[in-house]
Amino acid sequence: MPALKKTEHTGTIIWLGRVESRADALRSSPLAEVEARFEGIDGEDHGGLTRPSCSRVSSQYLKGSPIKNTRQLCIVSAEEMAAVASEIGVAQFNPEWCGANIVIEGISDFTHIPPSSRLQTQDGTTLTVDMENRPCHLPSPVIDEDAPGHGRAFKAAAKDRRGVTAWVEREGPLRVGDTVSLHIPDQRAWSPNGD
Repeated sequence: MPALKKTEHTGTIIWLGRVESRADALRSSPLAEVEARFEGIDGEDHGGLTRPSCSRVSSQYLKGSPIKNTRQLCIVSAEEMAAVASEIGVAQFNPEWCGANIVIEGISDFTHIPPSSRLQTQDGTTLTVDMENRPCHLPSPVIDEDAPGHGRAFKAAAKDRRGVTAWVEREGPLRVGDTVSLHIPDQRAWSPNGD
């Protein structure tokens, strides 16, 4: 019996990008098409099969410990980024500012899709959602380069709107214009009492 169920919810990839060097800047560069591999997107600084642990998992691992890389991709919602733009006082949010790899339009409450959900294109390329991507201060200086004075408001505005982190489960192409379907785990929500 399948453990994942395909929902009726679909979205469209409207933007793709790659962060080439986090040491230089978080800013991602736009692309029309990428090849998603088990290591992530070719040339993406967040790529690789493993990564050093960071503050996201500091309750589990000593910082810098090698762990499986479930944070290969940063996926955000066009609708949520529009809300962030409005809150920080800019006309449009540029996905380059937050180091986004993929912007999806059409799936509501995107940041809160269940962990372990799958986003699958019409070609079968499949991304597995790890978890919500918590907002941080790193996009602030990048935003201020293009929209001076607006970066500081990003962290608060992006709360519950920062999208998700994900990793490549099935290799294949990703293109601007691709349709993605949402598949979610077929289980009830967790409860400490088993209710």
